[in-house]
Amino acid sequence: MLIPVDLGARSYSIVVERGALATVGARLRALGVGSRAALFTDTGIARLYGKTVMESLSGAGFTVTTIELPEGEAAKTISVASDGWDACVAARLDRSSTIVALGGGAVGDLAGFVSATYMRGTNFVQCPTTVLAQVDASSGGKTAIDHPKGKNLIGAFHQPRLVIVDTATVDSLPAREYRSGLAEVVKHGIVLEAAYFDDVEASADALGTRDAETVDRIIAGSCRLKADVVQRDERESDLRMVLNYGHTIGHAIETAAGYGEMTHGEAVSLGIAAEAALAVRLRLASAATRARQERLLARIGLPTRSATLDARRILDAMSHDKKGRDGRVPFVLAPEIGRFTIVKDVGSEDVRAAIAEITAA
Repeated sequence: MLIPVDLGARSYSIVVERGALATVGARLRALGVGSRAALFTDTGIARLYGKTVMESLSGAGFTVTTIELPEGEAAKTISVASDGWDACVAARLDRSSTIVALGGGAVGDLAGFVSATYMRGTNFVQCPTTVLAQVDASSGGKTAIDHPKGKNLIGAFHQPRLVIVDTATVDSLPAREYRSGLAEVVKHGIVLEAAYFDDVEASADALGTRDAETVDRIIAGSCRLKADVVQRDERESDLRMVLNYGHTIGHAIETAAGYGEMTHGEAVSLGIAAEAALAVRLRLASAATRARQERLLARIGLPTRSATLDARRILDAMSHDKKGRDGRVPFVLAPEIGRFTIVKDVGSEDVRAAIAEITAA
């Protein structure tokens, strides 16, 4: 499937197809970019898919340098970005060159940030290998590294020239990482399309066994929904804030727990549960709407409660949220499945009470 992201001069396509990694060289060559490329990846992903991508790129006439990154959030630091810039200089990349990200969301974030800042911007291609990166992080142009005070605080918008979603890579994911990515799938259904949520709900068992046809359909559906939001609001001015559902509290949970202690999807799942509780508390949503969200998250193996989290640390992390304005953080909430509203004035007591519901022993 080819999903267009219409952004005028910055338009690109998301390719969703089993075996698509072997086509990246030909597809990139068709874009008329320069002959040099840098492949950013980590050791584990390079072992699984590096040869396929390297052969595809070199077979299409590209001179390729491989840059291996630390795994996970450890890649998203200023020192790793600096090493990336040094490697690009050593490889003699220029503005016509291409940085290719092969891996999960952390690889894409770091490689995209280097691409956005090296020589004020190079061509960028995303080859996401996790569900999380395929359905969310790889499209939209948000790139970032972390700061000790918060996740993704240092970054830039930098749209890719191409996104290659090879759904066959899902088969190699550890169970925990696979489930983690499904949190974003559930999020898309909750706030964007009731029919899609219904499909995910009906397909929960097939998703659990990684049925190929089901996985391909659900991932393509999420990519379609994400593309529609991005092309209507490229810079997250209003509409695109819908994609932050579960993330306002979820990112704070991730920070409070310590990077690497909890997967992004687990933190987002807890964030969805807390923000669903907040919507009920504010009388914006029914208890039934909240319960339906939590039920689906639980069916696919994601948490909705965690007694080990410190509510005070979560609230402190929220105070550094990059979406904040004048000390207030806006919330995306779901009045019902398939619909969202943005609430800009939520009292701290209500937020504290919602967090308490998911952290109570």
